[in-house]
Amino acid sequence: MIWCRFEVQGKSSYGMVEGGRVTQVWGNPLREYAVTTHSYPLDEVKLLAPIRPAMLYAAGPNYRGHVEGMAARRGSPPSYPDRPSPNYRSVHAIIGTEENIVVPKDSAGAVQPEGQLAVVIGKKASKVSVDEALDCVFGYTIGNDISERPWQQADRTMFRGKNCDTWKPMGPWIVTGLDPKGFHIVVRHNGDVWEDFSSADQIWDTATWIHELSKYATLYPGDVLWMGTQGADGDMVPGDTIEVEISGIGTLRNYVVAEE
Repeated sequence: MIWCRFEVQGKSSYGMVEGGRVTQVWGNPLREYAVTTHSYPLDEVKLLAPIRPAMLYAAGPNYRGHVEGMAARRGSPPSYPDRPSPNYRSVHAIIGTEENIVVPKDSAGAVQPEGQLAVVIGKKASKVSVDEALDCVFGYTIGNDISERPWQQADRTMFRGKNCDTWKPMGPWIVTGLDPKGFHIVVRHNGDVWEDFSSADQIWDTATWIHELSKYATLYPGDVLWMGTQGADGDMVPGDTIEVEISGIGTLRNYVVAEE
């Protein structure tokens, strides 16, 4: 099943996507909902970020290629993590597909995309085992963890290097019932492929991350976990179009603009 959030006639709601149309639902698919008789052509509605999470977790380094690329940028040997190391992203930086990524006026440059699989939690999870972890998943969507590399290296935290307004595109919708182990992930810059990798290459898989997170922090329905990237070393500039496509889910597309 494909779930979205959309806006039509100035009002937003959840919807079910099928056959090029969106059927409106009342309520929240993570809790209680009712299907209405209102249906709209998909190309006549505005798709919003598919969920507004209370918590947005991000996997630390989760692909060997990303670890190696960042080490090369620093001019140091790669240091591979010995355990999952999650951190946070700003939920207020989330935007939907077809929206603008805004580069601040004082950016030092090297603003880069990070295409990622995003996992939406469907039920409360506390101290769950690896075997139980995927039962807590509602579905999967796409994230783009926009990152400003000089700020990442210069600052004590990743506050501005990762969390500027508009720097967390997510969408276009949530797809349920998928196996997270074999997603094909492609990042495109103005139509050219920058990255092409598989979720099978993760250092730790989805179930392991949920297990580790839930040891220390209870996960709740609607929380989202971004699963890391292989890395895209190209720099984005205003005027660029960035796409992240994941097999079985769809394409998240955004446009880079300069702060006015």
